[in-house]
Amino acid sequence: MAATLSLSLSLDPQIHHRFPFPKHHTRPFSYPHLNFHIYPSHSFKISSSTPSHSHSHSSTASPPPPPQPPVSSLYLDDPFRTGRFLTNDELDRLRFLESFVYSEDLKSGSMWVRVMRPDETDTTVALLADSFAESMMLPAGYAGLLRFLIKKYLLERRTLMPHMATLLGFYREHSTTNQGEQEVKFAGTVEVCFDQRGANTSVPSPLPPRNSPYICNMAVHKSLRRRGIGWHLLKASEELISKMSSSREVYLHCRMIDEAPFSMYEKANYKVVKTDSILVLLMLQRRKHLMCKKLPLSNMPSEADLSDSDE
Repeated sequence: MAATLSLSLSLDPQIHHRFPFPKHHTRPFSYPHLNFHIYPSHSFKISSSTPSHSHSHSSTASPPPPPQPPVSSLYLDDPFRTGRFLTNDELDRLRFLESFVYSEDLKSGSMWVRVMRPDETDTTVALLADSFAESMMLPAGYAGLLRFLIKKYLLERRTLMPHMATLLGFYREHSTTNQGEQEVKFAGTVEVCFDQRGANTSVPSPLPPRNSPYICNMAVHKSLRRRGIGWHLLKASEELISKMSSSREVYLHCRMIDEAPFSMYEKANYKVVKTDSILVLLMLQRRKHLMCKKLPLSNMPSEADLSDSDE
């Protein structure tokens, strides 16, 4: 599953977001919804230890998330950060983002979602770039350029934390053996903007309110689709928004041709508030719906209803 990418370029493959292209680019691309499914999954080994505290949501037994580094080691000492001064409130919000973990036990395995760390940037870039290239049927020669632009975008976006965050999802299949360690796979990613200071400068049309939370750049690994991972990336984003933003209206984009993601969003109670004009086709863009939902969600569809949404 994918969401439209929102880099400083504009990737808009299969779900609703875009990556911005440099100003010297003669013809901006519009990427309605990225279908990020082709990056070979990375495997991680985790021990049986669990973090001493976390913020999680799970209706069933939750999987133990991977060990968390000390608070001071992630964002406060992040090599990607700029030299700008942070307020006490921003520091507190960074610490909260660092400890945030959403976890869920699925039928086929367990998954959890947390904020991307600096050393995971390249892995995330590869997933987004490969998935976008596949969904847009771009020549292989564009891969290097896409990775360069997407990495530049991710690094620039990180400087806006805690007003936005890039989340990563990890998945572990239920083990049929008694081995002490189990394989964990990088399953997907999604970007969340909490307020106007974290808003993207290049957002697809129709434009959402800049001061409202916005979900974009969702991608699920191709080999892990149809397991409800896209659904839980969406739920993790909503849970984090409910704790980081005072606004309860959440926006996202969905291309009109993306039936499976659109169905998932409808089941999650997102409503179409505006649709692109047919004139966007003249700019080589796909028509998109702007969708909105008011948190919290009262009735959540079952996992069985949503397992086929990771298209």
